[in-house]
Amino acid sequence: MTIAGPLERSIMEALWDAGKPLLIRELLAPVNAGSLKPSAYTTVQTVADRLVQKGFLFRTPDRNAWRYTPTSSREDHVAQVMAAALADTVDRGPVLARFAETIDPQDAHRLLIELARRSAPAHEKQRS
Repeated sequence: MTIAGPLERSIMEALWDAGKPLLIRELLAPVNAGSLKPSAYTTVQTVADRLVQKGFLFRTPDRNAWRYTPTSSREDHVAQVMAAALADTVDRGPVLARFAETIDPQDAHRLLIELARRSAPAHEKQRS
């Protein structure tokens, strides 16, 4: 399942940025920041509950409300989306080559370093 729609994305971004579990009332300001049509409390709560059902968030009780927190980090989520997109491709070589052509040179360098670290022999990994 994927994060679909701008409100789901906004809720996830607000929670990732917060770095801690938030109540719906604490989510409203960052979710509605810059929005031409602010979402109502009940709308944000409904969408957050759908994200719980999809497995993107979990919630914990806090008196008469719920605190929401992501089930994975932003980095892990994006990596999972990228891996899933790649898994849907039979011949990954051309896709990986095209991806390498489209990313920023600094990102390409960082990716190259991570790939070299991953493929290094075990005795070299222990020294790093």
